[in-house]
Amino acid sequence: MRALPVGDRALLIEVDSGQEAEALHAELLRRRATGELTVEELVPAARTVLLDGLDAPSRLAERLVSWEVPPVPPRTQDVVEIPVRYDGPDLAEVAAHWGVDEAEVARVHAAAEFRVAFCGFAPGFGYLTGLPREVPRRATPRTAVPAGSVALAGPYTGVYPRSSPGGWQLIGTTDLVLWDPARVPAALLTPGTRVRFTPVAAP
Repeated sequence: MRALPVGDRALLIEVDSGQEAEALHAELLRRRATGELTVEELVPAARTVLLDGLDAPSRLAERLVSWEVPPVPPRTQDVVEIPVRYDGPDLAEVAAHWGVDEAEVARVHAAAEFRVAFCGFAPGFGYLTGLPREVPRRATPRTAVPAGSVALAGPYTGVYPRSSPGGWQLIGTTDLVLWDPARVPAALLTPGTRVRFTPVAAP
């Protein structure tokens, strides 16, 4: 674990894996909830967590190295279910990579429980861990991926909240709104959220 100063009131904590970043984020949230840690904002990423709004970042950096960070605690909150039609244009390519048929890709994906590790790329886009098998990105990214596209890349699953360029493998579509500025919170998926994908028939 490495603590790097960011400005006068922030620290960027680097760890060695996504699992460690998730566990550290969960522990920081726990300590903030109990009053052991005073911090304005916690921002997890693939292998880092940013702590912003600290009164004494250098003192915290010294203490952090001796912390015992337990694994991510059991997931007790409700599961967000995302209805998905497994009709994506890259379904056959993913099936070939896994050595299965297209129906098995849908079955494996729908059988898994995912967790939002961190958010980024676009408002409302969550990087979901829990994919049983990894998938390479596309060799050539698309200039426009439709909103609602359910996609895979590396160890992650994600859902494009709006149309944007992207190089992930598209395996399905959903009509669920991932980002709505009129909703509180605007993002349906936030770090720590449990997610399952529910297959639905194409119209």
